[in-house]
Amino acid sequence: MSNSVNQQKDRLETLTGSCLCGACQYSITAEVMHFFHCHCIQCRKTTSAAYAANILAVPTEINWTSGSDNMTRFDYPDRGFTQVFCKTCGSGMPFIDKKEQILFIPTGTLDCTPNIQPEANIFWEEKAQWLEHGRHAPKVTGFDIK
Repeated sequence: MSNSVNQQKDRLETLTGSCLCGACQYSITAEVMHFFHCHCIQCRKTTSAAYAANILAVPTEINWTSGSDNMTRFDYPDRGFTQVFCKTCGSGMPFIDKKEQILFIPTGTLDCTPNIQPEANIFWEEKAQWLEHGRHAPKVTGFDIK
């Protein structure tokens, strides 16, 4: 990885977030390691999007300020992949992987702006074939169908 990536590593940061419906809310103070856009097929399927945007941190306690009993965990059998989500609205929520080596924080749930910036597109070879066209499509301010 480049020096600019290494300069972003190992920062202690407090991140707060919530699911779409607000039932699950959290605060995490963790040593942030990376911010990746993951294009693997599992991340695309679980997020229903072109990629998953996740901050990876050293495992630490997730302080659930609400909704700790309103989540479900799914462990994908073949790739060591996990998804934790709100039972009410389905938003992906933070979790520690099965090997207890990485804390994953889905950045779409953040209610704050992290200090770290995205540093790499991982599993690029699995990207959605329409992704590049979408990046060059017109940028509009809202949902404008004509």
